Amino acid sequence: MNGFLNILDNTIAIILAGGVGSRLSPLTHERAKPAVPFGGKYRIIDFTLSNCLHSGLRRVLVLTQYKSHSLQKHLRDGWSIFNSELGEYITPVPPQMRTGESWYKGTADAVYQNLYLVERSHADWVVILSGDHIYRMDYAEMLRFHVKRKAAATIACMEVDIESAKSFGVVEVDDNKAIHSFAEKPQSPPTSPNNPERAMASMGIYIFSRELLFDALKVDHANEVSRHDFGKDVLPRLIKEHAVYAYSFGGEAGRVEPDRYWRDVGTLDTYYEANMDLLKPVPPLNVYQEDWPIRTYNGQHPPARTVPGESGAEGITINSIVASGAVVAGGSVQESLLFSNVYIEDEAIVQRSVLFEDVKVGRGAHLDRCIVDKGVTIPPGEQIGLDPEADRQRFEVSDGGVVVVPRHYNFG
Repeated sequence: MNGFLNILDNTIAIILAGGVGSRLSPLTHERAKPAVPFGGKYRIIDFTLSNCLHSGLRRVLVLTQYKSHSLQKHLRDGWSIFNSELGEYITPVPPQMRTGESWYKGTADAVYQNLYLVERSHADWVVILSGDHIYRMDYAEMLRFHVKRKAAATIACMEVDIESAKSFGVVEVDDNKAIHSFAEKPQSPPTSPNNPERAMASMGIYIFSRELLFDALKVDHANEVSRHDFGKDVLPRLIKEHAVYAYSFGGEAGRVEPDRYWRDVGTLDTYYEANMDLLKPVPPLNVYQEDWPIRTYNGQHPPARTVPGESGAEGITINSIVASGAVVAGGSVQESLLFSNVYIEDEAIVQRSVLFEDVKVGRGAHLDRCIVDKGVTIPPGEQIGLDPEADRQRFEVSDGGVVVVPRHYNFG
């Protein structure tokens, strides 16, 4: 055990959190994708950071870039928890152009530009993570697998159906979990050795031995035709020359993986569906596990409450998540998620919706299958989500019919 603790102490985690997140527009108009609110309380990046915390990884670099102010503020307010005097930290790292005159050009380039920080840490192992996925995972077990196999690199993978695999990076593995090829979004994905109807998809979680990572990224940087991406460039080349293994998400030991819940909330529909998953009678993602809580910033708000409205109607909530400070004053909330300080006025109806912080819904308004961004005031009697054609005249409407009301929207 002490030997493995030494391995954890000699590991650094790098979270890639600089993506534009254009498919989540307009939620990403003013914030980075990892900073998008989720689940009535959290930010998307909280899941990856909580995994680091509970896995014993206490040296974390968060590589930021796109509209990073909201993300950096959240890290300051909610994640200033490690002791720098003990060598622990969660540090946001914006592009510094230390290796040239460009911003981060890809996932591999983002890490390459910060190799000096890895070198300064003296870490022997590097865990590369994404800051925009929803899941719980014990990285310590993956690291244990990596060290036991004496792998040059390890890729976390999950089994998906063949059709879904066409949207992922897919690995070809043998019975010993050794990876023989890596293909990005293949039209004919190689199948899993245990199930010909499924394939092993990369989760964008990698562990490297430090020296190998340094060598691989220097080669990639010198390649003028490279896209500087781990999945498209670095890993396919490494697999041809080194021992690279697949770690099965949910199939190894570990305290949280058995639910096998992992979502790339990269579109409005997948984001909305992941929020709705939390309202199922038995949520597929267990955020209630006492020894693996999802940490976040908690504002100083009063408790949520329901009160009668002016009409005398009782405020009611049915199968909903209601954050602190929210008030339902004579309105009705059904199958919805309310962030802090949301106010629902008399006779308003909110159904199957996600309302960000400080949203106010006026008297008699009706919302159905909506995402309403922070600080929006819905006028009395307004209807959103009931008339698709009228909604498209004013708002972004997803392929699945979810209406998004952007921050600062002026109803006129």
